[in-house]
Amino acid sequence: MTTHSAADSKRLSDIEQTITHQDQQIQDLSDMVSQQWKEIDQLKKHLSHATERLKNLENPSEDATISSEKPPHY
Repeated sequence: MTTHSAADSKRLSDIEQTITHQDQQIQDLSDMVSQQWKEIDQLKKHLSHATERLKNLENPSEDATISSEKPPHY
């Protein structure tokens, strides 16, 4: 009967090790996803800023046009 108990104990230990390993993997993946969301948010902000700058270059406002024009030569 002790052999059966030893086998059960070994099996339980293996299951506990597997669960511990999987818990760590889940935590690592969760941390990775969190970091990726932060990076995505940063990239969205950069893209929005770049898009706004591009729009301003393509369609300058009247104030920008006036200040960038050269004065007429006499």
